[in-house]
Amino acid sequence: MAADTPLNDRLDDDDYPAYTMGRAAEMLGTTPGFLRAIGEARLITPLRSEGGHRRYSRYQLRIAARARELVDRGTPIEAACRIVILEDQLEEAQRINAEYRRAANEAAGSSSPGSN
Repeated sequence: MAADTPLNDRLDDDDYPAYTMGRAAEMLGTTPGFLRAIGEARLITPLRSEGGHRRYSRYQLRIAARARELVDRGTPIEAACRIVILEDQLEEAQRINAEYRRAANEAAGSSSPGSN
């Protein structure tokens, strides 16, 4: 993201890497080790600051929080990460499907008899 982007735009951006590892872990009530583990499992890939420190976005924190819920219920971390990835993919597929249905309904409505 460009440095000249207004601060409010960056703060409103779910993908802006605003949180350090320590702050992210504190917000999630977990340890930096947990964040490293879900990174190693490729659930999230934090951006790196110029100094090489991990930085997390709000979207990544929501994903990490879901994984933590599963781990807290006894799900192994690798399985929890896979579940969260599949849930995210399903949500995206459902969103796309709903868009296709909406477009198909609009097209059908505009081509029905008497709509001219």
